[in-house]
Amino acid sequence: MSKFYNGRRDFLKQAGLMGSIAMMAGAPEAAMALGRNSARVTEETIVPVQEEQTPKEHIKFAVCGMSHDHIYGMVGAIQRGGGELVSVWGGEEDKLAAFRKRFPDVKYVKTQEEILDDPSVQLVLSSQIANERASLGIKVMKRGKDYLSDKPGITTLEQLAEVRKTIAETKRIYGIMYSERLEVRAAVYAGDLIKQGAIGKVVQTINIAPHQVFQHGGKAGGGSGRPEWFWNPEQYGGILCDIGSHQVDQFLYYTGSTHAEVVASQIANIRHHDRPRFQDFGDMMLRGDKGVGYVRLDWFTPDGLGTWGDGRLFILGTEGYIEIRKYTNVAVKHQGNNLFIVDQKQARYIDCNQMPLPFGPQFVSDIVHRTHVAQDQEECLLAAELSIKAQRNAKFITLKD
Repeated sequence: MSKFYNGRRDFLKQAGLMGSIAMMAGAPEAAMALGRNSARVTEETIVPVQEEQTPKEHIKFAVCGMSHDHIYGMVGAIQRGGGELVSVWGGEEDKLAAFRKRFPDVKYVKTQEEILDDPSVQLVLSSQIANERASLGIKVMKRGKDYLSDKPGITTLEQLAEVRKTIAETKRIYGIMYSERLEVRAAVYAGDLIKQGAIGKVVQTINIAPHQVFQHGGKAGGGSGRPEWFWNPEQYGGILCDIGSHQVDQFLYYTGSTHAEVVASQIANIRHHDRPRFQDFGDMMLRGDKGVGYVRLDWFTPDGLGTWGDGRLFILGTEGYIEIRKYTNVAVKHQGNNLFIVDQKQARYIDCNQMPLPFGPQFVSDIVHRTHVAQDQEECLLAAELSIKAQRNAKFITLKD
């Protein structure tokens, strides 16, 4: 690198719109053949290391349910923001034992009520079985605490109505950890670029979100097999409600849509016939007041990929486009957080692995100051609503062998 920049604002200015901290990569023969335009496709940016800022706030939080391993990322985010984990409850002995190994010095309680009744706890986190998360969150808010759920935070429209009612009555925060945007560094930076106007007005998002049922030697919830509730759509919400909620959140955020509808949706069980109620494929079309979107989801990731899914995000703007290869760059390198941007001047690759993750500090600050900087409350719940409607109205398709 030729130069390091002090502070996030300087870097965003330099790497986003006014050039980059660039080094010329060896141009392939195809690029060299472009003559005078070759420089436009050979620029590579690596974000300089940015130290995590010292948390400005402090809260006490608890974990109440850990059915999915996403809880570890959720805890890490809140700790980065200044949260102190003070108590834990878990309903599955194997999950609880693994959590105790990671956090041996925390108080472990025997009932959820002990957490709900503790006046020192300001925030409750949960990755309990998906269809149980909303009812827990309602209890949490009624006890005067804020709540952060793993996705999907809500699995039925009836739950959603009760969540909205309870928020209005209690003025508490109901957060949902849509980690494929909030905890992916390249996705965070894409949002920064869009706010700067780097690709003009966003017209469409396309999300391709393959997942893996069992990841050999890996994590993301599938490293030790899947529990029975994973196969039951009433419990996990169905493919569009479950992993699709991540993608709907991104569609709303990047397009800036505040009103949206599901144009069409479909689901299928193509390969898992031993689990007839499971859904291993799904897709949906979305139309918002400020943009449109398409989402494809599946559980077909092959072992040869080397990670749990080749998540891709394409953002089309009027003045350019962005592609994010979130978790790997297939056949190039296993490293994730790869961002590609093409505008009216050049095509660039940006390595986003050193970008900060602001959600945790922002969410803790929101709890302290009663704001909604980390996650807009209405947008959060609209993503849940659209995901539920897509799931509920989806056409089940059957493909012939």
